[in-house]
Amino acid sequence: MLSVRLNKDIEKALDRYSTSKRISKSAVVKKALELFFKKEKSTQTPYELGADLFGKTGSGKKDLSTTYKKQVKQKLRAKHSY
Repeated sequence: MLSVRLNKDIEKALDRYSTSKRISKSAVVKKALELFFKKEKSTQTPYELGADLFGKTGSGKKDLSTTYKKQVKQKLRAKHSY
């Protein structure tokens, strides 16, 4: 058994909703809690949301973050060699 104190606005909204749908206030609260916990359970972490994007680049080279100095030097040499 659980008792919950609601502010007047939420209590009025709950009363109107339960009356219009012809279901008990308890049923509305149970369903709301069910949906809340389902959403919380399915919420992904920021890492999970971007996991398919990590480590990918447009060039197809996966080592650019570790060999960027070498890449820049090669490009400069190629540009300025006559």
